[in-house]
Amino acid sequence: VDQLIKVDMREQVINVLPQQVITKDNVGVTVDAVIYYKVVDPVKAEFEIFDFNLAATTLAQTNLRNLIGDKQLDETLTARDHINTSLREVLDEATNPWGVKVTKVELQKIDPPQDITQAMSQQMKAEREKRARVLEAQGIKEAAILTAEGDAQAVKLRAEAQASAVTQVATAAEKSFTPRAESLKRLEVSEKVLGDGATKYVIPSSADIVNVLNLDGGSSVLPIKKKS
Repeated sequence: VDQLIKVDMREQVINVLPQQVITKDNVGVTVDAVIYYKVVDPVKAEFEIFDFNLAATTLAQTNLRNLIGDKQLDETLTARDHINTSLREVLDEATNPWGVKVTKVELQKIDPPQDITQAMSQQMKAEREKRARVLEAQGIKEAAILTAEGDAQAVKLRAEAQASAVTQVATAAEKSFTPRAESLKRLEVSEKVLGDGATKYVIPSSADIVNVLNLDGGSSVLPIKKKS
């Protein structure tokens, strides 16, 4: 008599119970995992293995001990993805003769002892505080640099403004004093011309003495000789 056997070919899950595993640096950690699989060959799955769940769980626990035993604690904590991939490949190869495909393996937890957890927490706290101090120091340094650059720019602008003001004053002074100096020079010349006292000149009260004396190339007045 033929007997029909129903085989579920949907993806299924096996929970690997927590177990104590020793790392390469002799630290005991508690690990557990979840295995995702599906039957791809119902005949093999039914006749090649008696209890697939038990067999898969045993394989997972054994290979977890091997994988984690080859790693230091720090590496174990940071290499979760690598451990997942390695364990899946090992289980998939081992279960292939049973008509089963292991699709994914995930470590649920990797728990070190309480004292190591506390030490790691303190170390992480110290690292965070160190980074915070470094960032604060960098901020203070950058602020000081910006302040110094701002002060230097302000000094430069003030110096440029003062130099411009001095230049403007010098230019104005030159424009003001040059004609006066020329007039003074001409007056000195006129003093020499008129200094003998022998000749009198009639000059209108509104006339420019420099122009009258023809010291700038203008018209001159006629001299009037004194009567003896």
